[in-house]
Amino acid sequence: MLTTSASVRFTVWTNAMLTGACDPDTAAEKILGDDVGHHIAGLAGHPEPATLPVALNLLRAAGTRQAHLALPVPGDPIGLAGPPTFNEAALEIGEAVVLTGPELGLVPSYVGPSVQWSVLPAASPRPADFGEADRGLRMALIDAAESLAALEVAKWKPEVADALIDIRKIGRGSGDELAPGYEPRAVKAAATARRCLAIADAALEDDGAAVTGAEADARRRALLDLATAARRALVAACAPPIHA
Repeated sequence: MLTTSASVRFTVWTNAMLTGACDPDTAAEKILGDDVGHHIAGLAGHPEPATLPVALNLLRAAGTRQAHLALPVPGDPIGLAGPPTFNEAALEIGEAVVLTGPELGLVPSYVGPSVQWSVLPAASPRPADFGEADRGLRMALIDAAESLAALEVAKWKPEVADALIDIRKIGRGSGDELAPGYEPRAVKAAATARRCLAIADAALEDDGAAVTGAEADARRRALLDLATAARRALVAACAPPIHA
């Protein structure tokens, strides 16, 4: 699930390291999270897959200035700017990290409780408009709540209806933090986006009690629109802090 993806952690903690908000060892520990191990293959001058602490130091030495999150899906390649080889790899897994400076992209592959990262040439994306993405998510959340209420989602999946109501209470808390250096509004937007993605993932697992194909299509569209807005907001929230 994108709510706990390695790419989110890699992006925000790499930015924290690059701005001096934490050291490489701390960044590596936070990126690792509950995983058993991370290895990065394809780094220049390092023929063997590198551990996170080694890779972060190598990337900084290579001139990395910023890390950007990409959460692309077919038809909405958010965070991608090419080339095609990198775009295709990122689209296949649905997430990636782009590093400004060396112009490299890192694409994760989840192997059980470990993550293998592949390094590919990648162009830096255009800066995300945080204000626009945040407003878009709030509007999509309202639209989704209204659409799903009209489709009696509470009878279909009461936990989804409850989650949509409770999402307004999101603030700082376990699992909602980004990394040192991110503004509170970015932390809140990322938390909201993560919850929305979790809601959409859970609700899209089946068509529930939809009586007609039209109802199922309407429900799916509302959820997909919410997920799209959430991905865009999460990418914008995880963008390098302004002072980076």
